Formats: sequence, structure tokens, C-alpha cells
Amino acid sequence: MATSVAAADDAGYDGPRNDPAGLLAAARRYTVAGWPVFMLGRSKRPVANCRACQAADDDHDKTACPCLTCHGFYAATTDLNRVKAMLTRIPGGLLAIRTGTASGLLVIDIDPRNGGQLDRELMTPTAAVATSRGGWHLYYQHPGGPTRAALPDRPGVDIKADGGYVTAPPSVHPVTGQPYQWTGQWPVTEMPAALRAAVAQPPAPVIRPVTSSCPTRAATGISSPAALLASLLRTVEEAPEGRRRNTLYGSARGVARMVLAGALSTDDAYAALTAAGLAAGQTPRDIRGAIRGAFTDEGAPA
Repeated sequence: MATSVAAADDAGYDGPRNDPAGLLAAARRYTVAGWPVFMLGRSKRPVANCRACQAADDDHDKTACPCLTCHGFYAATTDLNRVKAMLTRIPGGLLAIRTGTASGLLVIDIDPRNGGQLDRELMTPTAAVATSRGGWHLYYQHPGGPTRAALPDRPGVDIKADGGYVTAPPSVHPVTGQPYQWTGQWPVTEMPAALRAAVAQPPAPVIRPVTSSCPTRAATGISSPAALLASLLRTVEEAPEGRRRNTLYGSARGVARMVLAGALSTDDAYAALTAAGLAAGQTPRDIRGAIRGAFTDEGAPA
């Protein structure tokens, strides 16, 4: 079995340390509840992949990888023996819970540093964690189906579901030195209808036949425009933080080529890309800039 090493930025780390016994006790409770857990590095970042996984090609199956701590949340497990081994491998690391259908959890992540606010009418009482920076993690039952990456028109409010994770109590933040803490006695509850509707990912737009008088490139032989568009939009929605705008730009160039090939109208293209950008938590201004730049660079009508 290949082994993983702690993230490179953990070298020489001199911040607050976590108590392995406390993390193990918490992990036992979480795994009994059916919540897969894994370890972050001491600096709150995912543990670096081992060399073999770093060198693996795109066909590498992250879910089936036998490595103990590679691939971030894909290493999450409900096997307490594996969790114990992770704690030994990453001493002082932080405990994290995988969100989404794997755990049955959807977590509303409220970060007041970015303008996030608790809406008590929309976000009804449920199991909650006070984060180490004055924010909140609200744990709800996963509603099923795809969800957005952020609540629309609510800065500082992200959605942690499939493809995500949250730092779990009693982990200690490496900068603030404060622990994540459960508050109150509420269980994990169902979301109210209004919140369920707000987190739901909007359906992909229907691709309509296009008749255009503007010059286009030669037909590219797109066998399934709907499948290609869905793939490009999914890339935007699954982009990690810090790469979302660049990913939107890259996908928009692909969509622009579909427009030039006559497979999609400009209006439908803009609508689909805008919806994907909003679902990924990007601002309308950044979305417009990325799409226009991509279309201009491809020579498509912007």
C-alpha cells in the first residue's frame, strides 16, 4: 500500500495542536452516526497525495484508492481502525467530515468575514457548530439530488454537500487557536421547503436548434450537444475554491465553440454559464467578465 505524507506547508508548523484522544472520541461518535471522516493536515489543508497518486493519470480511481490519506475527502471512512491509523499518521491534524450523500449531510457554512449572516427564518434550528472564526456550520439532512455550491445572493454563505467537507469538532483552528464546538441540543433536521428550494441546483437548460446568420466555424461533429454542455457546466460547478473563475473561463471557451458550431444559441449559452457560475458561488460581475472574455477570445458573438 502506498503511503501519504503531510501537506508540504506543515513542515515546521508551530501553531496550535489537536488532542488525538479527543479527536478519536469524536470520530467514534461520527462514524457510529454513519458520517465518514478523514484527517486534514495541521494547517487545515488536505494531506498531500503520495508520490504514486501524484504521478497517476486521470483514470486513477480516487474512491477505490487504498492509500490511507490520499485524495482529501475520498479517504473519508467509517472504519474506526482506519481513523486511528490516520491519527497516528497525521499527529496534530484536524478531523473533517465528508458531506453529501456519502454521509447524508448538507452543511450551510456561514462565514461572517465574507458577509455571511444567519437567517433564522430560512435556516431553521438544527445541529450547529460554532466555527473558530465566529461563523456557523448548520447540519441538515441531505435533500437528495444535486445542490448549489453557495446560496444565491447571499455572500459568505456556502453549501457543503457532494464534493465537500467540513472541519469537525473538537478540531482546533491553526490560526485562531480556537476549537470548533457543537452548540445546543438540536439533532440533524430536515431542511424547510424554502431552504430546500434555495439550495437545489437549477436544471440544465434545454438546447434548442439554432439558426444563425452570423459566420460560424465548420461543423465540429458534436454527437451530443446536451452531454457536452452538461460536462462543461459540471466542471464549473465542481471547481475548487481559488480556481472557480479560471475554470468558468475555460468552460466558457468550450461553450463558445459550441455556439460557433451552431449547436447552441448565444442566449442559451450565457444563461447556462451564468447559472453554473452562480451555483459555484461566483459573483455576477466575475461571471460576466469570464464569459465575455472567453467568447471574445474564441471569436464568438458576445
